Amino acid sequence: MSEVQNELCVAGVDGAAGGWMVIIRHLGTPYTHEAHLVGSFSEILTRWPQLQRIAIDMPIGLPDHIGQNGRGPEKAVRPLLGMRQSTVFSIPSRAAVYAEDYWEACKVAQATSAPPKKVSKQAFNIFPKIRELDAAMSPELESCIFEVHPEVAFWRLNGEEPIVAPKRVKGQPSGAGLDVRRDLLCNYGYSAHFLDQKASKGAARDDLIDAAVNAVIAERLLLGQAQPFPANYERDSNGLRMAIWA
Repeated sequence: MSEVQNELCVAGVDGAAGGWMVIIRHLGTPYTHEAHLVGSFSEILTRWPQLQRIAIDMPIGLPDHIGQNGRGPEKAVRPLLGMRQSTVFSIPSRAAVYAEDYWEACKVAQATSAPPKKVSKQAFNIFPKIRELDAAMSPELESCIFEVHPEVAFWRLNGEEPIVAPKRVKGQPSGAGLDVRRDLLCNYGYSAHFLDQKASKGAARDDLIDAAVNAVIAERLLLGQAQPFPANYERDSNGLRMAIWA
């Protein structure tokens, strides 16, 4: 697929088994899109320096201590998602995220939360990508890079109603759930052909769909149409904003 040509473009990013799925969204008339799988987050910044906004499905900003109901962004968006709120993983403290052994992460998470709470295996599995993004982030990059969540994005695009059909069933992508999301995205400048393409090796169909909806939120961010959850977001000890945008 061709490299970015247009100056005005944004990106949606989703973590995948083989790296990061990136959808480049060119804001022309009509829209055009590109799908790429890259090995590192830093590659996105160096390969496409002209991106106006990057919307990424990965936590940005890690508290030193977790209180009741978790980190502020997760606590703010769960009530919006109904049956899909289980897709919002509980993110522990920064120290727990930086523990590379699962049981050590659980121990640290319990020591830095009230009430004490362990780490789920699903959350632990994305810790390497959280650390990668955390190492790259700075308050200066916040004008370009924003945390998003695909199901919150679909909630926003679906008239602020959660999509009932799950994207995954028993750990595997659900064709029916993904088709519903594809059809919704076709109202936002995508073609079904683009969204139905075979994902790159190291990625799955749901990674492409999630990156695609994240790219729509990146456009909303550029146009000043997105809002943060929570509205009165806080910052972590590194000065990073903690909010999910949609």
